[in-house]
Amino acid sequence: MGRTHSEAIHRLPNAELVAVSGGTRAEGLAQSYGMAYEPDEQVLLGRSDIDAIVVTTPHHRHVDQTLTACAQGKHVLIEKPLATTVEDCDRMIAAAQQNQRKLGVGYQQRFRTNNMKACELIRAGVIGQVQTVQVSMPMFSDVIKSGGFGGNWAWWNDPASVGHLLNSAPHAVDLLRWFTGAELVTVSAFSRTFLPGITVEDTTMALMEFSNGTLCSFFSSRALPVKSFPGEDFRFRIMGDKGLLDLDPTDVLKLSNEDGWNVISTQPPINFEDSNMAFGDVRMKSYCDQMAAFIDLIEGRPSNVGQSLDGRAGVEACVSMLQSSAEKCWVFPNQGK
Repeated sequence: MGRTHSEAIHRLPNAELVAVSGGTRAEGLAQSYGMAYEPDEQVLLGRSDIDAIVVTTPHHRHVDQTLTACAQGKHVLIEKPLATTVEDCDRMIAAAQQNQRKLGVGYQQRFRTNNMKACELIRAGVIGQVQTVQVSMPMFSDVIKSGGFGGNWAWWNDPASVGHLLNSAPHAVDLLRWFTGAELVTVSAFSRTFLPGITVEDTTMALMEFSNGTLCSFFSSRALPVKSFPGEDFRFRIMGDKGLLDLDPTDVLKLSNEDGWNVISTQPPINFEDSNMAFGDVRMKSYCDQMAAFIDLIEGRPSNVGQSLDGRAGVEACVSMLQSSAEKCWVFPNQGK
């Protein structure tokens, strides 16, 4: 993700890469993009020639780096999840407000063609009131690991980063909130660890209720033994009282109404098995658009970038699922809000 955001900034005419710090590949990244390499992240965070920081570190490091960046007067774009606890999210939001800085969240799915079109259709009432949604997010992680991306993937199994759920669910929850304008109010879930030799969650099945009455079933796993079910890596099946949407954010969006099924829009596929393809135009477009929207946010223009409360909502959803599973109970996010 460090390379992804570096590439996005590099492509924009109104942004400049200044420096990078952290990780075993940071020095090479600096050389590739002609920016400074800072061995000490505190030095980078304090540089006076930097306006904004992009945080792409393991989840549990987001909070301290963001607090420092805000205190140093930097705006921050944080890869999802915002943090690993709701309490840390609140600390980050408070720090940004106290220092009058902007917090953006890496919800690049908002900028994919099919997702934008689905949002437009839902908000326009084309399928009526959204009643139910099925979300599928099974992942065969060996595809990415073998695709030339490099890096140390051990943080996936680090209890400090909580579990796979924080990698997957925030995107789904954010899109559902964005599509409907509703908030998550009830969660029931089962979380499990099926992969041998790890202690963190790798599979969750959940039911969610939103404030507008929408019900959602959610399946997330990185414990697949082989490549995933065709077309199911990230899939939304959305039922309204007037029609249906079959949404694959990386393939086809279809609408069903009295005229039957019709293709509404398509998104060229992203090949995660080849890192050079993954950093090509197809995948990078949404990250470039997201970075441009983050700059709009900083400069006071209308922006569709995910913001601090959107990031908090994703974390609260994940924490609620894990709590529901651990305590075998329903959990009620957003109580008193």
